[in-house]
Amino acid sequence: MLEKLKLLLGITDSSHDALLQLELDTVVDQILSYCRLKTLPEGLENVAVTLCADLHRASGNGTESGANGPVQSIKMGDTSMQFGSAFSVDSNAAFGFLKNYLPVLERFRRVGW
Repeated sequence: MLEKLKLLLGITDSSHDALLQLELDTVVDQILSYCRLKTLPEGLENVAVTLCADLHRASGNGTESGANGPVQSIKMGDTSMQFGSAFSVDSNAAFGFLKNYLPVLERFRRVGW
C-alpha cells in the first residue's frame, strides 16, 4: 500500500517513507476500529490509500509550514491572531472530505455493541 500512496502523492524517493507508513498504519487502524474488523479487506485497501493521501495533503504533513486551522479571531491593536484546530473536521473545511468516506466504510462495518 505504501507504493500506491507514494504514487498518488507523486513521491519518488524514500525520504518520506517512515512518515507515510505511520500515516498509513494510523488510517488502517482507524478503519479497522470503525468497521469493527480484525484485518483490512481487499476492498478497503484502495480506500485506505486514498484516505491517507487526502489526509496527508490536508494536514500539511511533509511541508515545512504544517497546517493551520481557520482564523477564529484577529485583534488589530498590538496585533493578535488566533487559529482554530487544523485537525477538526467541523472547523477546518480541508477535512470535509472525511465525511465522504463514511458511506464506503459503512458497507464494511460490522454490527456490534
